[in-house]
Amino acid sequence: MALSDLARAKLEGAGEPDAALAEAGGGGHVYCTAMVLPWVFLWRMRRAVLGSTEAAVCGFRTVRGSCHTFCTASKDVTYKELKNLLNSKNILLIDVRETWEVLKYGKIPGAINIPLGEVGHALQMNPRDFKDKYNEVKPSESDNLVFSCLAGLRSKKALDTALSLGFKSAQHYAGGWKEWTTYEVSDSKQGN
Repeated sequence: MALSDLARAKLEGAGEPDAALAEAGGGGHVYCTAMVLPWVFLWRMRRAVLGSTEAAVCGFRTVRGSCHTFCTASKDVTYKELKNLLNSKNILLIDVRETWEVLKYGKIPGAINIPLGEVGHALQMNPRDFKDKYNEVKPSESDNLVFSCLAGLRSKKALDTALSLGFKSAQHYAGGWKEWTTYEVSDSKQGN
């Protein structure tokens, strides 16, 4: 293995330096060994430092994943909470189902329809364009947003998008249209 090949292999992260050292410097070439030794030293330092860092990073990812799940779990809205928010008129409810679904099956009263594929773009639109397209005032990052869909999967994705864009008061109705209609039908039967 030539020295340039060894250096390229190290830069590309290929192979272990000890094997490369034995191959490059095994013939007693002082020049090669002198050039490879810093690589070996750096590689071993990297392994010593990053070996524990990689474990810590993996642990961090686990903690982050748990925190993310925990933090967004508190962003779920129940049926009763959603009813109260809608009655207070202190909320923008966004149904992220496809438009044809909303037209065919209906929507929660007061919801505006922004399909999931448009949510990221819509939340970054200028206020005038948002008003023109959705016939609603564009929410600010501090406004109360609640996302809904059929059963909570797409609304969770929309929530993650909104949170990543800085909408700190965003939530989602995990029960979705299915749960809403179930409660509404039972409420109307109890009212009769």
